[in-house]
Amino acid sequence: MATNKDHRPIRDAIDRAVLEALDADSRMTVLAIAHRTGLARGTVQARLERYESQGALRDNSVRIAPEALGLFISAHVAAELDQHRIDVAVEGLRAIPEIVECLAPAGETDLLCRVVARDPDDLYRVSEEIRLCPGILRTRTSMFLRQPIPYRMGPLLATLGN
Repeated sequence: MATNKDHRPIRDAIDRAVLEALDADSRMTVLAIAHRTGLARGTVQARLERYESQGALRDNSVRIAPEALGLFISAHVAAELDQHRIDVAVEGLRAIPEIVECLAPAGETDLLCRVVARDPDDLYRVSEEIRLCPGILRTRTSMFLRQPIPYRMGPLLATLGN
């Protein structure tokens, strides 16, 4: 996903319709979206180009379930940082492929890394790689047991613009 901080919210019913179509099938062609939404192909193309330029669309790779890659364990690793070494810590974390997302929350946790692993031993290895990154002072790992509600945007899209 691009890191453009100038995301513009959904502006109108056209944005909502295009994004709902993409949420239903992210592989949908411009022509298929136009057909589904009743919009002109050029309108759909222009909206998609705007979303891309604003960083509003995630990478296609987020569609891949970690389980399909043999990564059956999912966890959060909370990291406390040396505040003078944040940049070096983030660079070290970037080099760990099992970190699929890293957030900087408010509160006492400095960084929260979502990680995936093959099994508990592999999760231990990944957690240790994180702990040993320069600038990381300590970590806490919480393994997820289930995902009662998977990542979704459809219900949120349905409420916008009402």
